[in-house]
Amino acid sequence: MNFAPSLAPPHRLLLEPLVRSALLEDLGRAGDVTSDAIAPPDARARAVLAARQKGVIAGLELARLAFELVDPRVSFIVEHDDGAHVAAGARLATLEGPARAILTAERTALNFLSHLSGIATVTASIVAAVSGSNARVVCTRKTTPGLRAVEKYAVRAGGGANHRFGLDDAMLIKDNHVALAGSVGEAVRRAKAAAGHLVKIELEVDTLEQLAEALDQGVDAVLLDNMTPDALREAVTLIDGRAISEASGRITAQTAAAVAATGVDVISVGWLTHSAPILDIGLDFEADQPA
Repeated sequence: MNFAPSLAPPHRLLLEPLVRSALLEDLGRAGDVTSDAIAPPDARARAVLAARQKGVIAGLELARLAFELVDPRVSFIVEHDDGAHVAAGARLATLEGPARAILTAERTALNFLSHLSGIATVTASIVAAVSGSNARVVCTRKTTPGLRAVEKYAVRAGGGANHRFGLDDAMLIKDNHVALAGSVGEAVRRAKAAAGHLVKIELEVDTLEQLAEALDQGVDAVLLDNMTPDALREAVTLIDGRAISEASGRITAQTAAAVAATGVDVISVGWLTHSAPILDIGLDFEADQPA
């Protein structure tokens, strides 16, 4: 598991293809026919990106790239950094440059910024709910195809941490793996035989009986799936620091505090990335435009 708290966005080499692909999807075969028809080629504009509701910001670098890739002459001045908790009406960034470019990149910039800020905002709500406990809030692999790196970044911007990024950076033995192997013990034995010395092994368990068997096998972490708070509390006592304890399954901002109070180390929440509503963010031209 990666618990690094860094708010550095993914490298530009990863971000640029995402933004370029989104712009190409929008531009199609003929470009922005509306803006090209209405805005004179030499027209300049000044605009502001502003939050229309309170929340936590993430994705400003992708928004900036959207305008830059359309026309590098567009200036993009950030007024609130990613990770900032902002009120409704807060100015996030100001832009100035060719009007056509600002209009053309607007939707792509807002799509990324609103989506990632929505993830950061709901993550912050869960993090706030468990404040005062030792539990870390993490996301899962339930991400939008192609957007995993930036969605996981948005979770960090909201104060959460990241679970594994893919199938190759840790072993997570789930119920179907156990079914194929025939038993928890055999599944763990096969995993240990194949794992490199830096690869962690986590086992998903549904019952305290499975947990006892997992601990006998010496796994690094256990995923306690869909357990009640009472069962989680008993599981934490049974684990007794021998492995990382992770609670998962239908956890919300309303139930997270009770889960955290059981003493688990990690609370994983899939809907942070697969179902978070967007944060409403808009782009508006300012009344006094540059000559």
